[in-house]
Amino acid sequence: MPYIHVTTFIAAPQQVVFDLSRHIGLHKISQQNYGEDVVNGVAAGLIKEGESVTWKAKHLGKERMMTVTISEMKPSSYFEDVMTKGDFLSFSHKHHFKQIVNGTIMIDELSFETPYKFIGTLVNRFYLKRYMKKLLEERNAVIREYAEGNKWKALLEQ
Repeated sequence: MPYIHVTTFIAAPQQVVFDLSRHIGLHKISQQNYGEDVVNGVAAGLIKEGESVTWKAKHLGKERMMTVTISEMKPSSYFEDVMTKGDFLSFSHKHHFKQIVNGTIMIDELSFETPYKFIGTLVNRFYLKRYMKKLLEERNAVIREYAEGNKWKALLEQ
């Protein structure tokens, strides 16, 4: 099962980074190059434990849909979203947040399992793992941009 670990430093308070990481609108902004949009579930604001969202986007030349549920949440320090419906056999994204003196360390742990046995293993090894890591890094760059400037206020202070 492929596993991706990404650590990102963001010069902003932990609560701001945590909330931006679960903000539906900011996720859509971070994935706009893929036409990502909500088709069911929580469509705006902050997603909470037990809530679900179904995303539609174009990835790898095909329109895809995936439903994820926030399976666990420890406010401001951790949450996990797991796929309940989609193209993967399994998909888990754990989000960790740790306040340090000058900001927040954000750690993403993503693990997934693809169908198609041997072919899926080859696709993972030679392409999909890098592609998924790139999506995380793009998302984290947008979270950093919003958190380190004043853009976060328009999303979180409503």
